[in-house]
Amino acid sequence: MGTRFLGEPFSRSFKGALMVLCILLLLIQCSLAATSNKSSNHFYKWEVEYMYWSPDGLENVVMGINGKFPGPTIRARAGDTVHVQLKNKLHTEGVVIHWHGIRQKGTPWADGTASISQCAINPGETFDYRFTVDRAGTYFYHGHYGMQRSAGLYGSLIVDVAEGETEPFQYDGEFDLLLSDWWHKSAHHQEVGLSSRPMRWIGEPQSLLINGRGQFGCSLAAHYSNDNSSLSQCNITGHEQWAPYILRVDPNKTYRIRLSSTTALASLNVGIGNHKMVVVEADGNYLQPFETDDLDIYSGESYSVLLKTSQDPSQNYWISFGVRARKPQTPQALTILNYKTNSASKLPLSPPPVTPRWDDYAHSKAFTNKVKALDHKTIPKPPTTYHRRIILLNTQNKMDGYTKWSINNVSLSLPATPYLGSIRFGLKNGFDQTTPPENFTVPYDVMKPPRNPNTTTGNGVYMLGYYSTVDVILQNANALAENVSETHPWHLHGHDFWVLGYGEGRFTEAEEKRFNMKNPPYRNTAVIFPYGWTALRFVADNPGVWAFHCHIEPHLHLGMGVVLAEAVHRVPKIPNEALSCGLTGKKFMTGNNF
Repeated sequence: MGTRFLGEPFSRSFKGALMVLCILLLLIQCSLAATSNKSSNHFYKWEVEYMYWSPDGLENVVMGINGKFPGPTIRARAGDTVHVQLKNKLHTEGVVIHWHGIRQKGTPWADGTASISQCAINPGETFDYRFTVDRAGTYFYHGHYGMQRSAGLYGSLIVDVAEGETEPFQYDGEFDLLLSDWWHKSAHHQEVGLSSRPMRWIGEPQSLLINGRGQFGCSLAAHYSNDNSSLSQCNITGHEQWAPYILRVDPNKTYRIRLSSTTALASLNVGIGNHKMVVVEADGNYLQPFETDDLDIYSGESYSVLLKTSQDPSQNYWISFGVRARKPQTPQALTILNYKTNSASKLPLSPPPVTPRWDDYAHSKAFTNKVKALDHKTIPKPPTTYHRRIILLNTQNKMDGYTKWSINNVSLSLPATPYLGSIRFGLKNGFDQTTPPENFTVPYDVMKPPRNPNTTTGNGVYMLGYYSTVDVILQNANALAENVSETHPWHLHGHDFWVLGYGEGRFTEAEEKRFNMKNPPYRNTAVIFPYGWTALRFVADNPGVWAFHCHIEPHLHLGMGVVLAEAVHRVPKIPNEALSCGLTGKKFMTGNNF
């Protein structure tokens, strides 16, 4: 009613101002909504170099990042963009970094695999890794050139759930434990020994490290009668580079412990004195929670476990990591679960948990068979059929007197030109155009070493149909030594796969009836046990070229891997910096930038 007394011009002006105000408010609201849903960018400027460090109390040369060992932890939320500007300050060798478990959808050149997704970064050069972390989970990064992971080039990468989302479990705090093994001889010693004729094996690691910290020549638990009496008690102030990483907890809380294994060789088992663990995540995927006294973790795997601090708060408790699947010659890694009501220096009353016998494979298989996907709301359901099946026989062989690991009798030898560039630009001279074998010879007896152990080398590629469903059967066999078959953890880049099943002896199609199609775990790393097989299924839905290999560093170095490619023509423009070597580099030099 009041507007009748304001006059018509003022009325129109008021209505116009009101409309403008409403539009402005709407724009502000939209802007705020967009901001709240917008992902974040994380920028890191890193320099990789060799430096002196004391990982286990003995000073050595390690490969560090920005003066740190292990490298800095990356922490982001699902959907965020990570940008790492990596400068190579090594004087005489190239470097790359692989972001283990990150699928690199749309950015295959950022996968960090030398000769596959990119050229090695030369000394003094800088390379920009930009990628999206699309899923919450526990991941890590490591060198993927030569044996630089053995030299200490690794760190943690933790992805939290996106803003506004929640985990399917609750906890009050968390710890991130990155596990590794350490030699006192350099990675270069190991490389040269592996490539010698006959092979000169560097031996088992001298120590196991928790977040880059271990103890050599002494023990945190030396005063227990059942410990190795030849070791003295470690004299630690807490300020040493090798002082144990203590887990400080409050009573009656639930803690998430993230475990990642970047070991070069060792398979490990973790136990926590007087406490049980509930396993809830593996390789960035949720699991049906299950309780366990101890946990096996193989190189390349990651887990999250929940720990309830429900024990006597007047005591501390051991956390131990011991070697599995190899006759241990390396002492257990130890640290303390410290209830904050005590001093961290107060030693537990009981000795550390005893690692199961190294060759108790029944124990390992029982644990592995408990790992199942949470549900199909969080984990996709596997396709019921496959388009292609590839059977990969893992063997140790000889070639002209050199020791090799082979897949279907072919030992992988990477080319000078990254596959991503060769395939994208049709450079057929960049790698062997012969398709690698998709199976092994029918009469092969996996239980006995062949009479003719010779192998060949190759660098052919398995070309996969886009969005095809691929089955891979990993088949284990005897190594060169009599009655020896090793454990191999296999890691797939660019994808996750469903682990459909495990079995003994040689795989046959009759074994398919044993496949778990209901709730198979969805992972990026899976183990094959001695003289056994593991069945995997994945969808080739990520354009690029991807490594698939044993994650034990010496095994990959000796050829235990294959290369997969899918829909490379769909890959967006590849940065020139990723392909500035080999045949693609020569093309750039002539001005032909494709």
